[in-house]
Amino acid sequence: MHATFIYTTSRILLFAVVLGLLYLVGARGLLLVGLAVLISGIVSFIVLSRQRDAMSGAITSRISNFRERLDEGTRAEDDD
Repeated sequence: MHATFIYTTSRILLFAVVLGLLYLVGARGLLLVGLAVLISGIVSFIVLSRQRDAMSGAITSRISNFRERLDEGTRAEDDD
């Protein structure tokens, strides 16, 4: 959960920074938001790769733990 929070917060902050910079440059309205989404997405793909890998590892681990507990429950049910 911590890695997901860090990555999401970083993405939002990066979007806000790009939005502010584009506003200062003169972009307004839908163009401002569209360019901010596009540019922040590209930059985050490059800059936040380590955080994205940590987040995906944490999610994969949680899913594996859930599946193991589910399998244990199924085996316990079958034994009864």
